[in-house]
Amino acid sequence: MIDLEQLGWETHTIGELDHQKLKAPHVKLRALTKGENGDGVFSVDLRINRPNNDEYLSTTELHSFEHFLLYGFKKYMQRNFISVAPMGCQTGFYLILLNEGDAEKICGVYENILKEILIAKEVPYANIRECGHYENHNLEQAQAVARKLLKARSEWRNVV
Repeated sequence: MIDLEQLGWETHTIGELDHQKLKAPHVKLRALTKGENGDGVFSVDLRINRPNNDEYLSTTELHSFEHFLLYGFKKYMQRNFISVAPMGCQTGFYLILLNEGDAEKICGVYENILKEILIAKEVPYANIRECGHYENHNLEQAQAVARKLLKARSEWRNVV
């Protein structure tokens, strides 16, 4: 049995919520899928902008920021990281982890990644060998998103 409250999640914010009530930025557990052998797949929302609020990430911001998240979560959570993907609504990302659902640990890793973005000299994997649209990146835009998120760090767990 996985105790989500002990892992730091407010159970009333798990799952789909009315997007008109969501605050941003936030980090929230979207879902936990339990495997037959006791494994847990945690789906976490890394929301950057409020939905339906005329603040959407451009495709360039999404793309560059996704590369940083991919690089960072692979680096810091090698055994647990499965995937990170942009939300189609352009307001954030879905983070998928195996057997790691500690809210503060996830937020701590996220914070470390954001701090590294601020001092980065280039966007990771932004080359013709590793990216399908390698010319569509902008380090400064990714850094602006990181600054915004770090400024609001104390609010990440306030979802609604």
